[in-house]
Amino acid sequence: MSRADPRERAPDKPRVRLIKGDITAVVCDAIVNAANDHLWMGGGVAGAIKRRGGEEIEREALRLGPVPVGRAVATGGGRLPARYVIHAVTMGQDLVTSEPSIGAATQSALRLADELGLRSLALPALGTGVGGFPLNRAAAAMAREVAAYLSAGGRLTDILFVLYDDSAFTAFRTALRDHDLPDLGGEGHPPGSA
Repeated sequence: MSRADPRERAPDKPRVRLIKGDITAVVCDAIVNAANDHLWMGGGVAGAIKRRGGEEIEREALRLGPVPVGRAVATGGGRLPARYVIHAVTMGQDLVTSEPSIGAATQSALRLADELGLRSLALPALGTGVGGFPLNRAAAAMAREVAAYLSAGGRLTDILFVLYDDSAFTAFRTALRDHDLPDLGGEGHPPGSA
C-alpha cells in the first residue's frame, strides 16, 4: 500500500514526488481520475477508483456531467483514503486524447484543488490508459503544467505522481527532471533506479 502523509513536512515548501503504486491507496486530500466527458467510470484508473471507493463516486460524478474536455469537477472520495476525487476530463466519448487535452485537464485539476483549499493531490498518468496516449508525452505535458502552477504560486504543498509500473515511473522521472521538478522524497522507486 502506498502512503503519502502530507502532515510529515513543513506546510510552506511545496514538493513534487513520484510514487510507484496504487493511487486508490494513497492517503492525501484528493486523487485525480482520468475521466471522459460524461464521467462514467469504466476501466483503468476510473475503474479502480470505483471498485475501491464505491459506486457512489460514479453516481455523484454522473450528476455533474457532461463536462468539456480539459475541465475538472470534484466528487467525494467514498471509501477511499482521499477525501475527494477530482475528475480531470482528458477525452470525449471517442476515448481519444491529446497533449493539449492532458495539459488542460492537469491545469484544471490543480486549479480545482486550490479552489477546494486542498494541500495534497495525487495524479496518475493522465490519458495513457484507455486513452492510449504515449507515456513520455503525457508526462511532459503534466510536468509542464505542474511547473507553471508552482511558478504561479499554487497553494498545494504536496503533489504526487502515483504511477503503476516501471515504464510510467521512468517517463515521469525524466519529465520532472526536464522541467526542473526533481522528485523530492518519493517512495516506491522501481528496482534498479537511482
